[in-house]
Amino acid sequence: MAHIDYFTITLSPFAYLAGTGLEEVARKHGATITYKPFNLMQVFEQTGGTPPAQRHPARQAYRLQELARIAKRNDMPINLKPAHFPTNPAPSCYALIAAQDAGGGDLGGLCHSFLRACWAEEKDVAEDSVIRACLEKAGFDPKLADSGLLSGAQTFEKNTEEALQRNVFGAPSYVVGDQVFWGQDRLSYLDDYLSELGK
Repeated sequence: MAHIDYFTITLSPFAYLAGTGLEEVARKHGATITYKPFNLMQVFEQTGGTPPAQRHPARQAYRLQELARIAKRNDMPINLKPAHFPTNPAPSCYALIAAQDAGGGDLGGLCHSFLRACWAEEKDVAEDSVIRACLEKAGFDPKLADSGLLSGAQTFEKNTEEALQRNVFGAPSYVVGDQVFWGQDRLSYLDDYLSELGK
């Protein structure tokens, strides 16, 4: 059975625009997924990436055009300049980690719920009330928002180190063995690769 390590962050607009595509590909191939929220800014610093706000105006403008085009193609609502971006992604990332450890709910739904909150619903995913609502909606105990902070922080740090070791430099990244698929537009390549593994 194939396994996908999903390196993501709860603020990535491109992870949001992937929708539930990863989960659909995994179901198609009977693959398992481990969600690995990580510190994207730290990875940027160590791999030569530049945070969006520090990019040349031409790159910033193109990024907004691309987001609008992808949202239109995928028929997904998006606010290109959300009220709560950037914000602190750590609390929602820790909650995602705690939910994965606890089990029993829809982890893919929770991940997408955090992303949708930022990019379509004008909510701050650093706020406790938003995190609790997302947890509950996805079938998890909302108390995970505060019970998993320490272990979540430790796993978040480990995921970041692992991302660097496995040549991950952006989000979303889907990793199978030594193969890295970066970006929501690489899901079709991931699909093809899993098909090859299954032969």
